[in-house]
Amino acid sequence: MEVVDSRNEIREFLTTRRARLSPQQAGVPLYGGRRRVPGLRREEVALLAGVSADYYTRMEKGHVAGVSDDVLDAVARALQLDDAEHAHLFDLVRAARPRRQTQRRSKTTIRPSVQWVLDAMTNAPAIVRNGRMDILASNSLGRALYSPVFTGNSPDPANIARFQFLDPAARDFYPGWDQAADITVAIMRTEAGRDPHHRQLTDLVGELATRSEEFRTRWARHNVRLHYTGSKTFRHPAVGELNLTYEAVDLPTDDLRGLNLTIYTAQPGSTSEDQIKLLASWTATHNQVRANPRPAKYSEHT
Repeated sequence: MEVVDSRNEIREFLTTRRARLSPQQAGVPLYGGRRRVPGLRREEVALLAGVSADYYTRMEKGHVAGVSDDVLDAVARALQLDDAEHAHLFDLVRAARPRRQTQRRSKTTIRPSVQWVLDAMTNAPAIVRNGRMDILASNSLGRALYSPVFTGNSPDPANIARFQFLDPAARDFYPGWDQAADITVAIMRTEAGRDPHHRQLTDLVGELATRSEEFRTRWARHNVRLHYTGSKTFRHPAVGELNLTYEAVDLPTDDLRGLNLTIYTAQPGSTSEDQIKLLASWTATHNQVRANPRPAKYSEHT
């Protein structure tokens, strides 16, 4: 399964954005006659963007050679795209233009200095993931927070998307599973636009689309997202429910694109802050048991 057939992706992305925007929302006058589409017509988008209907129609079909950034900006304004969608449109257009293809390395390790940064954060769970939703590194609390992902059926590296859509335990771990699933697929869609020749992402999308209708439905929506701040709720099997805020930054390191450092914190004085402390205690105990297993009891029958 191909993640991104560039022309088809442009067509489906623009079509879905056009379909969700009503004439009233866009400020387009309504005239008599029955409308066959729920959203804007192509000629209405063209009018709003200041281009001819034929020009926009060719663009929506993926014929984007020679389309200027100014025209793309005008189309983005006409369709009222948000920042993530605006960037995604530009990514798709760049991918559709002829270019020399380079083989992306399948490296899944990060620089030691990134791990040192993670380890220096002792009071907040932190992870580093890529756009494929692989967890490539974490600090002790981050690994503890995501322990159901690490201990699930996902092969190494632990993958959040595979856990969410293929492991039944995900419904317990994410109380707001639907929203979490929407975000995960939107992040993967964004990465697919940035890097349409990412074979590992292609393989994962093919696997999840084949095995999960929930994933397949979300992938077809073409929603994208810039994931930098917000809140999440987890239901950890050892410490219970945690309501956490997160801040995330991109890490452009070496040949690994799409790396994202996410740090979770709890509101000071909240129950979730106590749960984080409990998680740290649970982690320390768990690590001590693994490092110093109890000796087997002596039996005269052995």
